[in-house]
Amino acid sequence: MRIDLDKWEEIFITITRNKTRSFLTAFGVFWGIFMLVVLMGGSQGVKNMLSATFDGFATNSGFMATNNTSKPYKGLKKGRYWSITNADVDLIRKRVPEIDVITPNIAKWGMNAVYKENKISCTLKGAYPIYDKIETPKISKGRTLNEVDLKEQRKVCVIGSRIYETLFPHAENPCGKFIEINGIYYKIVGVNSNSGNMSINGNAKTSITIPFTTMQNNYNFGKNVDMISYTAKEGYVISDIQEKVAAILKKEHIIHPEDKQAVVKVNAEAMFGMIDGLFKGINILSWMIGLGTLLAGAIGVSNIMMVTVKERTTEIGIRRAIGAKPNDIMKQILSESMVLTIASGMGGICFGVLILQMMTMGTAQSDTPGQFQISFWTAMIACIILILLGMLAGLAPAYRAMAIKPIEAIRDE
Repeated sequence: MRIDLDKWEEIFITITRNKTRSFLTAFGVFWGIFMLVVLMGGSQGVKNMLSATFDGFATNSGFMATNNTSKPYKGLKKGRYWSITNADVDLIRKRVPEIDVITPNIAKWGMNAVYKENKISCTLKGAYPIYDKIETPKISKGRTLNEVDLKEQRKVCVIGSRIYETLFPHAENPCGKFIEINGIYYKIVGVNSNSGNMSINGNAKTSITIPFTTMQNNYNFGKNVDMISYTAKEGYVISDIQEKVAAILKKEHIIHPEDKQAVVKVNAEAMFGMIDGLFKGINILSWMIGLGTLLAGAIGVSNIMMVTVKERTTEIGIRRAIGAKPNDIMKQILSESMVLTIASGMGGICFGVLILQMMTMGTAQSDTPGQFQISFWTAMIACIILILLGMLAGLAPAYRAMAIKPIEAIRDE
């Protein structure tokens, strides 16, 4: 394919003939595509930062705990406190087939973990190994808890990332070492590097997890549990399941069916859905703002090209007189319009990506770093839009140029 250097030189000369006008015209397109890129990448980065709050949690999970009753029922006064038991968990597992995984949780806050001269306050959590399907740990060292630990009631633990950093500041491997937690020694078998900020029965970074049976026996929980966690099977939603679970618990513990205070419900599925819906709306708004600004820029390009055609009436007329075809004139005007639009648009994309990269670097050291970036396909769509807008912006001026007749051009001169 032969490159017509004379044609490109002519395009360059025409665009740079009035530098101020060309710059101001191109700036509209530049700013439109820049706004689109920054808004799309910014919303994606904020979404990543919010999603990091739920890091590790199953998107179809729910949690339930107890509170004082707010209504009297069957001779029992209001304000009564009650507890979920191991038997309740087994009953719910049998009566609610829509549940995929269900497990009890217990915890003690304000515990002190000590290793040599280092000490930190923490949350001690008792959990079944199956709880990993609800809050998936990121094991950076060692392993997670298993069924053998549970059956043998072993004094083993998995520590959170902040616990590890405080007790082992030299980044040594803690697995196999013993830490003291309020007078009881536990052997470390793993480190959970989960960075989520969601605190369900204790934040992962500041928690130490031990087998559920060990926790019950060592700290006299008896048959009571603090909370139950569950996930829904495919095709079911947590909001429906939690109502069935709450009804079973209220019936077993003689609580008024309309008592909304007695059972505390957390629907993580609804939280994830709300975030997804919010950012879908933000993305739509970003596209509307970006495309609207781009369209305004393209109209500016079209107007300037109309002025350019008017100024070049004599030149175009002479070309027609010496044999230039209408299509040649049209291609020339369209080429100038597309070059101006695409060049300014690509500059906007590059500058937008640079700003997003700076935002990513700025949050890299925070607890919830954000990936402020646009996808490959978003960039491709933006480029296609630029090409189309460049063509559309040049159509009206090109048709006007095609309509110029040599005799009219001479008369205009």
